[in-house]
Amino acid sequence: MSTFQSFLKQPLSVSVRSTLRGAGQVMFQQSAWTGLLFLAGIFWGAYECHTPAVAWGAVVGLVASTVAGMLLNENFEDGIDGLWGFNGILVGCAFPTFMGNTWQMWLALIFCAMLTTWVRHGFNNVMAPWKVNSLTFPFVFCTWLFLLATRYMHGLDGDALSRPALDLAASSASLDMSFGSLVQYWLKGIAQVFLIDSWVTGIFFLVGLLICSRAAGIWAAVGSAISLLVAIAYGAPASSISSGLFGFSPVLTAIAIGCTFYTVNWRSAVWAVIATIATVFVQAGMDALMLPYGIATLTGPFCITTWLFLLPLYKMDKTSDPNHSSWVKDIRDAENK
Repeated sequence: MSTFQSFLKQPLSVSVRSTLRGAGQVMFQQSAWTGLLFLAGIFWGAYECHTPAVAWGAVVGLVASTVAGMLLNENFEDGIDGLWGFNGILVGCAFPTFMGNTWQMWLALIFCAMLTTWVRHGFNNVMAPWKVNSLTFPFVFCTWLFLLATRYMHGLDGDALSRPALDLAASSASLDMSFGSLVQYWLKGIAQVFLIDSWVTGIFFLVGLLICSRAAGIWAAVGSAISLLVAIAYGAPASSISSGLFGFSPVLTAIAIGCTFYTVNWRSAVWAVIATIATVFVQAGMDALMLPYGIATLTGPFCITTWLFLLPLYKMDKTSDPNHSSWVKDIRDAENK
C-alpha cells in the first residue's frame, strides 16, 4: 500500500495532527498543540506587521510539503511525526517576506515547499554516514536558489531583498538598552525562527515549546538571551539586534544541542552554551559572506554550527554509539514501549 493510500485511510484528525506536527518540528517538537501555537504566533505577528501573506504562506508551504511526502511515497512514520512539513512551512514564511505578493511567487512557493521534501530525503542519505541530520538545510538551500533567481527572473519580485553590497560598516544607530526593550529583543530572537518581527509571537512560541518540552522552552530562552548578550558585547548592528536577527539560529542550536540530540546533563549544557555562542559568530560571518549577494542567511548558521558540534560524536551521555541522524527515534521507541 502506498503512503498516499495509507494517509487516506487515516482519520481526518490524524492527518491534521501530523500536519500540525510539521510546524512544531521546526524546533524539534513532535506535538500538534505546539504546532498550533506556532501557527497562532505566526498569524499574530504577520498581521501585526501588516504582512498577512507570510501567515498564509506558512499554511500553504506546510500543506504543500506534507502532500509532497504523500505523493512521493515517503516514509509513513516520517509523515506521522511531521517531518515532511517543517522545511515547507519555513519556505512559506520566507517567500512572502522576501518576494512580492504575485501569483508567480505563490506558484514558486508551492513548488519550492514540495521540493524540500525530497531534497531532505536526499540530503539525509548523503549525511547518514556521518550520523548527522540535514536539519533545516533543505529549506535554506532551496530558498537561496529561488531568492538568487529573483535577480534573473523578473516574474519573481525580489524588491524586498537587500541590495547587493560590499560595504561592511555597521550601523551607527544607538540601541535602546532599557529593560523593556531588551526583553522585546530577546523574545523577537525566538520569533524570528519563522521570520516574524514580533515579541508577542515570541511568547506564543515559548508557550508552545514549554507545553511539549520544558527543556526545549528553557533552552530557547537561554539561547536567545546568550545571543543577545554576545551581539551587544561585540557591537553588532543595532537594527539587527532590535529585530531579533541574531537570535533565531542560536535558539535552534541551543535546543538541538541542549536537549534534542544529547541527554540533558551538565556536559551537554556546557556544550550547548559553547555552540550557542559560536552560532552568533557564524551568523555574523555568514551575514558578511552573503551581503554581496543581497540574500539572507536564513537558518544556515544554525545548520553549520550544529553540524560542527555533532560531528565529533562526543559521548555526552551513556550512549555507546552516538547517532544524530534522527531526533524522533527515541520518541518512537518510548511510544512503542
